[in-house]
Amino acid sequence: MAAPRRGRHQSTDKEGKKTLARLARIPGVVAVVISRSIGGKSVGRARAVGDFKLQSEVQGGFKGVLQTSKGIQEIFVRVAVRKDEVARAIREKFPD
Repeated sequence: MAAPRRGRHQSTDKEGKKTLARLARIPGVVAVVISRSIGGKSVGRARAVGDFKLQSEVQGGFKGVLQTSKGIQEIFVRVAVRKDEVARAIREKFPD
C-alpha cells in the first residue's frame, strides 16, 4: 500500500511532521493535507508543539489544527470509510 499523500503544502516543523505521520498511520486515513498556516495563534492553553486538535467533520474527512513552533496549521484528514472509527482513533491519540 502506498503512503498517504500530503497535498500541495508540505512545509511544517519537526514535531509537526511527527504528528502528520501519526495521523497518516491511522487505519482508514487516505491523505493528510496541510492547508493554510496562521502565525501567532494557538491550539489552546497548555498545548505543546505538535499537538493536534480535531475540529469538525466535513465531506470526505475531518478538519483540525496542528500546533507548530510558529503558530497553527489547518489540516484536512481525508478518510475513505468508517469515519466514526477514524475519529475515535484520532481522539485517542490526541485527547482534548
